[in-house]
Amino acid sequence: MDFFRSTARTLLCFFAIFAANNLCWADAAAFDLTGPKVDVHVERAGKTLPISEVPNLQPGDRLWVHPDLPDSQSVHYLMIVVFLRGSTNPPPESWFTRVETWDKHVHDEGLFITVPAEAQQALIFLAPDTGGGFSTLRRAVRGRPGAFVRASQDLWQASLDRARLDKYLADIKDIPTADHDQFKERTQLLARSLNMKVDNQCFDKPTAQQVPCLTQGTEQLVLDDAHTESMVSTITSGPTGDLMSQIGYTPQARFGYYSPYIGAVMDVARILANAHTAQFQYIPALAVPKQDTLNLRLNNPPSFRNPKSVIVVGLPPIINAVPPPLHLVDQKAIFCIAEPHLVLPVDGAPLIFATDLAHDLTLRVENSNDEEIDLHAHPDATRGGLVVDTSELKPASYDEEFSGTLRGTWGFQNFEGPHFSFRSPRSSKLVVASKDASALIVGREDTLHLSLDDAACVKEVTVHDEKGAKLTATWKRSKPDELELHVPLKGESEGRLEIAVVKHGVREPDTIALHTYSEAGRLDVFNIHAGDTEGILKGTRLDQVARLELEGVKFTPKGLSRANQQDELKLAAAENSQLSTKPDEALTAHAALTDGRTLDVKVRVDSPRPQVTLANKTVQPEADAAPSNIRFGNPEDLPQDAELSFVLKAKMPNTFAADEKIEVATADDAFRVVLTAQDGNLTMQDAKTLVAVLNPMRHLGPSAFGPLKFRPVTAAGVAGDWQPLVSLVRVPQLKGIHCSGAPEKQCSLLGEKLYLIDSVSADQDFTNSVEVPDGFLANALPIPRPKNKTLYVKLRDNPDDVTTIALPMLVTTDTR
Repeated sequence: MDFFRSTARTLLCFFAIFAANNLCWADAAAFDLTGPKVDVHVERAGKTLPISEVPNLQPGDRLWVHPDLPDSQSVHYLMIVVFLRGSTNPPPESWFTRVETWDKHVHDEGLFITVPAEAQQALIFLAPDTGGGFSTLRRAVRGRPGAFVRASQDLWQASLDRARLDKYLADIKDIPTADHDQFKERTQLLARSLNMKVDNQCFDKPTAQQVPCLTQGTEQLVLDDAHTESMVSTITSGPTGDLMSQIGYTPQARFGYYSPYIGAVMDVARILANAHTAQFQYIPALAVPKQDTLNLRLNNPPSFRNPKSVIVVGLPPIINAVPPPLHLVDQKAIFCIAEPHLVLPVDGAPLIFATDLAHDLTLRVENSNDEEIDLHAHPDATRGGLVVDTSELKPASYDEEFSGTLRGTWGFQNFEGPHFSFRSPRSSKLVVASKDASALIVGREDTLHLSLDDAACVKEVTVHDEKGAKLTATWKRSKPDELELHVPLKGESEGRLEIAVVKHGVREPDTIALHTYSEAGRLDVFNIHAGDTEGILKGTRLDQVARLELEGVKFTPKGLSRANQQDELKLAAAENSQLSTKPDEALTAHAALTDGRTLDVKVRVDSPRPQVTLANKTVQPEADAAPSNIRFGNPEDLPQDAELSFVLKAKMPNTFAADEKIEVATADDAFRVVLTAQDGNLTMQDAKTLVAVLNPMRHLGPSAFGPLKFRPVTAAGVAGDWQPLVSLVRVPQLKGIHCSGAPEKQCSLLGEKLYLIDSVSADQDFTNSVEVPDGFLANALPIPRPKNKTLYVKLRDNPDDVTTIALPMLVTTDTR
């Protein structure tokens, strides 16, 4: 029974604590109750600053403290200023200053207090006057100095974080919401400047709901700031403190994954709660400084009954000053000194945007006469940086490139911030990136990249067509020396465009005239073999290609064909051109189109093509054929009924492969044959010498005639250059000559396929010749009487050569 009673009491205690904790902390970070005001300013080395500009105190500082209570204040508050010297070293009694706020002199004039040597922290207590209150509070602080040291640290941390939160809430309501993109951009800049985390899903809500969404539960969104990092380790100990700590981390208490700001508030409240006595309970106050005044914010109403509420206020820590760690958002950024309201994007020190701790900020620049000029700068969180007024500067008095330095004062200490790179604008020539030289295609939106050194100074870019109509182009700075321009050309026709770039501080715009084009053909690849000066361009609409240039060598079209559903354009360089290419070398060619555009083309360099030389050749009668009675005078002629043997030497590569192929074809490619070793038509004499045999009738057929050519072909199908071989001549089958006995009578040439003869003459000069008509099919052809049984014949396949014929002659007597 006792066990159950004990358990019940424990559970009741737990839930009572939890309920109290949940009730107390439901609005723990709100601090929406207005407390009293305390005026403070600090004097150091003859210089006085309001408390809003003081990030730290130092021993010897002279504090002016003035309780700003109304004349109608009905409860007398005792103000106690306390200096601490660490968690393990209680402060001496002389470090406690009692101030009776109702005293007329104090009320009217305030009082001065000097920070003692070795002091590290400072607190202000405001307690309802009661007998012995000063002594009680002094004993409490000296008895547990660590708790109040920690309270001082966390109160100062929370006050600075609260300043960031207040700045965020105030500025976000001033951002116009009409333009959604601008509202989102400026809100994100505000969050970056103050190191806040916003819920991006709020931007997807209706316009009227976006600001309430972005300002709901914002205490959770104050991110850690390394410059004012809070120590959140728990100093208190004991079961109650541990239980409160565990509950504080639970989602039910609404502080799961809480922000550093809420963490500092929870820590200081928990510490002060553990330091309460029967006479006093301590409640934290966040100090929101404005000029000389600390405006106190409370999250619990003070109690004037026992235990009476003692308001605890943290003052700046007594340490050496730590200047703000400002840095550029983009270390490579370049800014224009002529921009009237120049924004220098910086982050890393949100207190510069949320407080007055940094003051007297200037940008120091040096003109071309080595004169240093300080320009006023002020932080603007919604613009994401420091705004500098450059309206009085003359850009022409500055070098084209120079740098500037941010300078300012952090409390009493001067500091130097980051360095910035600047450009002074000049009129310049606009250059279109080579990859975009022909990018403007009508019927779509295209992108141009304009190169100019002072891109940071560009104020406006306009585009007009040849009729003067303005196109709604958009632009941005893609690099410090480059503009990216999007030009809408849907519904436009080919023609001239003018782009005008307006710069800050330059009266006349920079202009460039460009041309728009219709959709060009597709240029896929230019194939060429290493060592060649001839290649194949593949793609579509290759009839638009006027020429191509590769490594300084110009190629001109030599024939357009169609294969595999794409165009193939043969391109060849001029004779004696030298092009040094290597297999698989990454190259780019430039194809010039007939409309003036130049497009880049990928080049594929294949291995060198095979090369051979013709060493020897001989013509022999076919083995089974009867001896021919036609005698050819030209050794380059190959009778159709003969057999050609020719010898080849390897050149590239320097040896023949076992599967070598030799292709032979007529000049018009109408007839062709591939000679191989497997077919018995190729024989290797040695690795470098190959003997080929060609039988025209068997390999090419009875209709083939004219010049023959040959080339080597690898097993992979890569062919070498065509080379001349012989001229194939078809021959008639002649049987004899029949003449009558009378000398004045003509004779007849007897045989078959006499239509293969062009003309016949009895003399070599063809002074008295007979031409064979087209389509002659008779077996006897009237001819002049031959002399010495010899005829001179020009065959139809090579009419330029004269061939002799020696045939038996039959003479008959005319009986009439």
